[in-house]
Amino acid sequence: MKRRKAREYALQILFQIDFTDKKIDRKNLDEFWSDKKENREVRKFADELVTGVLENLDETDIRIEKVTENWVLKRMAAVDRNILRIAGYEILYRKDIPSAVTINEALEIAKKYSTSEAVSFLNGILDRLARDAGKT
Repeated sequence: MKRRKAREYALQILFQIDFTDKKIDRKNLDEFWSDKKENREVRKFADELVTGVLENLDETDIRIEKVTENWVLKRMAAVDRNILRIAGYEILYRKDIPSAVTINEALEIAKKYSTSEAVSFLNGILDRLARDAGKT
């Protein structure tokens, strides 16, 4: 549950960045966390996800768009786009997290923050991404 909470926080941070085009730095992250009472483990994993997504954003976006059919990330709902980016980063760059776990977590977060239609949409994209990355 701690990692899911961290993923939810990462989604909130990336969603905020998406709308403000603000560059994230340690000061911005500290500001985000200032009113949260989370343990260090949750915060650390969330920060790793945000940093990893942003450092690999262009490549991750390209790989996601490659497996989508007639979809451009910029035209997707911001919540769905950022769930895809977090899960895409995990699938492509985090060898310590099985893709099945990543996909399941992404879908559970989508159930909470997005629409019911988004869940099957995201599942199809993430499954193709994992296959394309040789992680299934």
